[in-house]
Amino acid sequence: MTKILVIEARYYEHINDALMEGIRAVFEESGLSFDVLSVPGALEIPAALNFSLAGGYDAFVVAGCIIRGETSHYDIVCNESARGVYDLVLAHDLALGNAILTVENEAQAIARARRDQKDKGGDAARAALQMLDIKRGC
Repeated sequence: MTKILVIEARYYEHINDALMEGIRAVFEESGLSFDVLSVPGALEIPAALNFSLAGGYDAFVVAGCIIRGETSHYDIVCNESARGVYDLVLAHDLALGNAILTVENEAQAIARARRDQKDKGGDAARAALQMLDIKRGC
C-alpha cells in the first residue's frame, strides 16, 4: 500500500482549500488515501517534512501560498521554504510534488489553486506519483 503525506501551510486558508481540492481529487481518482499535516505557513513546511521522514511515507506533497507583500520577507519565505524542502528531497531521495504557490497577488493565487483553472494542487499530486514511479523504477 502506498503511503502519502500532504503537508499544507494554512496561512491563506481559502487558497489552500482550493489546492487541497485538486490534491484530493487526484489521489481519490487513483484509489489512494493520504494523511494531512497542517502547519502555520510555508516556512514551517521543511521542518514538518523533516519530522515526517520517520513516518514510512512513500511520497509527499507540499502545499501553500506565498503572496508578495511590501517588504523583502516574500523573497526570504520563497527561497528558504524551497531550499529547505529540496535539501531534504535530495538528501533523502524523496518523491515529492510541490504546490507551494509564489505569486504577486491573491488573484494569481486563486487562478493557480482552483481546479477549474490551473489546478496546481492536482499537478503536484500527479508529480508526486510520477516521481514515486521513477524512484521505484531506479
